[in-house]
Amino acid sequence: MKTSTPLGTKLIALALGIMMVVPAVAVLAMVLILAFSSAVLAGGPGWKSTAKQGTATITPLSDAEKEALTFLREEEKLAHDVYVVLAAKWGTRVFSNISASEQRHTDAIATLLDRYGVADPADGKAAGVYENADLQKLYNDLVAKGSVSAAEAFKVGKLIEETDIADLDKRIARTKATDVLAVYKNLRAGSVNHLAAFNRQISGAVGPGAGQGAGMGAGAGAGAARGNGRGAGGGMGRRGGRAR
Repeated sequence: MKTSTPLGTKLIALALGIMMVVPAVAVLAMVLILAFSSAVLAGGPGWKSTAKQGTATITPLSDAEKEALTFLREEEKLAHDVYVVLAAKWGTRVFSNISASEQRHTDAIATLLDRYGVADPADGKAAGVYENADLQKLYNDLVAKGSVSAAEAFKVGKLIEETDIADLDKRIARTKATDVLAVYKNLRAGSVNHLAAFNRQISGAVGPGAGQGAGMGAGAGAGAARGNGRGAGGGMGRRGGRAR
């Protein structure tokens, strides 16, 4: 009884025969088969994958939006630099804490500048040095004013945050890029918190241990009892201290 050869076996035998006779055709056939298999595994019609690639199209910024980014980059840097100087001058924790936050703010703007290919005016600049002449003068004036007393330093902090909020409000109203808007709104929320912190220092309405340095209650540090003087920080100090 004669048995039939399976179709698959016949096709394999035929392919081997072709490969032996015409090697170039065999190679081409294998390439086409592999390419088709890759397309099928990718799950797309034809040979193109329909899977989302996760890439986003970046819409170029207007000149006004670019100017806003460069200005805010230096303005946030100014806030950081002033607070670092005043923290060293008066030893107050509020300046140390907020200066760290301002560093994150200016870094966030730097990320946007890089994303949109805008030159960074703060790149390579030392603390207290700015490309914008108005900001340079403002930095000098604020450091001088804040160095007079701790009370004046807190007023400087309040002025910086009020200015930042006003400038951010202007930029938010003129910006359409969603990623830029998200950063601006985050920075504004931070400035609102910073402003509240400085207002508490100015009014003396800070919690135990929150204020440190000259002019706060009984003096520097967290002592065993609350000082009986009312200073700019209102912190905890040695018993019987006097506000400056």
